[in-house]
Amino acid sequence: MFYLYLVTTILLSLTIIIFGFIFIKRPPKNINYLYGYRTSMSMKNQDTWDFAHRYAGKVWTILGSIALFIFTPLTIILKNIKHYDYIMVILIIVQVAFVILVIPLTERALRKTFDKEGRRK
Repeated sequence: MFYLYLVTTILLSLTIIIFGFIFIKRPPKNINYLYGYRTSMSMKNQDTWDFAHRYAGKVWTILGSIALFIFTPLTIILKNIKHYDYIMVILIIVQVAFVILVIPLTERALRKTFDKEGRRK
């Protein structure tokens, strides 16, 4: 199970980082309903759309890096403890939470930067 947990931890972290870089470097150019950070606030206009993708990309890059450089060593260091399986499930859940955490953080940044109609404050 150790190798499965190690690979899962690394792949989840790298996936978060890769999507972060994609959102920063090559976000969807136009507002669409298929791909991208799609919330009612991010889709108000092109400015909110671009801001949301840059911000979400930065958040994911940071969170993915934290996960990679903290959870990967923990996966290795803790492999011989008694309740390793339970701890690994918790670490993987935290990584999944990192993916979801981008939503409240980005929405808060959008609301601080834009008014309800999508105009910069």
